[in-house]
Amino acid sequence: MNQRLKTGIEGLDELLGGGLLPGKLTVVLGATGIGKTQLGVSFADHGRQQEGQRGVVFDLTSRGDSQNHFEYAASQRDWEMAVYSAIGRVDPELIWDPVKARQDYLHLFEHSGRRVTAGDLDSDGWRQWKAEQTRKLDHTIAFLYGNFVHGVRRLVVDGVEPVERAAESIQFEMFEYVYHQVLMKEHDWVARDLFRVGYRDNEAQVTEHAYDRNDLGCLLLATSHEVMLDDLISRPIESGDVMSGANTIILMGKTRDGNRMGRALYVAKHRGSACEESIVPYQIDDSGIRLV
Repeated sequence: MNQRLKTGIEGLDELLGGGLLPGKLTVVLGATGIGKTQLGVSFADHGRQQEGQRGVVFDLTSRGDSQNHFEYAASQRDWEMAVYSAIGRVDPELIWDPVKARQDYLHLFEHSGRRVTAGDLDSDGWRQWKAEQTRKLDHTIAFLYGNFVHGVRRLVVDGVEPVERAAESIQFEMFEYVYHQVLMKEHDWVARDLFRVGYRDNEAQVTEHAYDRNDLGCLLLATSHEVMLDDLISRPIESGDVMSGANTIILMGKTRDGNRMGRALYVAKHRGSACEESIVPYQIDDSGIRLV
């Protein structure tokens, strides 16, 4: 079995039986401000220690406040994130350049202020989303593939808003594409999707830069309506929901002890691995998440 991917948070990896499983999906679910992004940044940063390359962040935020990736990375991990620009055409030559291809962060839709669910949009609004999604697929594949061929093995997907049904969300639709058509595909088929008619011209480089998709770890940070941990634990999982297909689910929520509020996390699912069943309190300080 491939080596487990550690989160970089002391105590959490012990709860997870040694860490997260590569080649599998992990979902972290919790309300805004509960600490999901700090966990994601820690997980991505720890790739430098474990695999020799930090992970990357794919930000799907379309409205609301920034997820503060740059602030957390700089202040807690001494990491100045490099931004990938999804503008213009994809230059195949840049994919093979280890300096230019190794970008840390892609904000696909930017803070456009637009809603992301079919129920909140008219038909024209939904078509506009779909058109933008189609235009930016090449850059999404280039960002991920360009990092994977140069040693990146961790992807953090952030900014996913709460919805009643995942099937109605443009964000979940985009994530499903990324997960099934990039992360779970063999490297050469991802390259075919990226280079298309130019694949033959790049085939030697594709072979030289082969990677194993089973080594890739994906952490999806999804925002919930529920704030209290007890409500998250009792939350039903919709059939067909991305949660139902996840290998591991980590819930992060508020707790109440008398007149005091706190934070705690719970590993609700960790398929194929022993894990600790405890509800574990944590705090967030200048260094990030700290289990107590």
